Amino acid sequence: MKNNDIGFKHDYENTTLTFEDVCKLSGNIILEFGTAWCAHCQAASSAIEEVFTEHTTLSHIKIVDGKGKRLGRVFKVKLWPTLILLHDGKEVARVVRPLHSDEVRQLTEKIN
Repeated sequence: MKNNDIGFKHDYENTTLTFEDVCKLSGNIILEFGTAWCAHCQAASSAIEEVFTEHTTLSHIKIVDGKGKRLGRVFKVKLWPTLILLHDGKEVARVVRPLHSDEVRQLTEKIN
């Protein structure tokens, strides 16, 4: 992980991150799958950002998902946004289409 991955990210990245890369990540990280044009993703953004202001050392990777995007399929993402909490590259928990900060906060409560 690079230091610039710490904290809330406003923009989705069109990344070449692979499942193997994800498995090698260390620490607590939230992967967020979605797209900038998705109304559900836009609606969830403020709730997600609010929780990241409480967890300033938590890493956040926003990944553009969609047709032909393999990483989302490997994680069985079906709806956007999907937030997946990882600890040392392994899935701990996930939340799909959160609208309220409490839903995201429940995810972060699972952090070791």
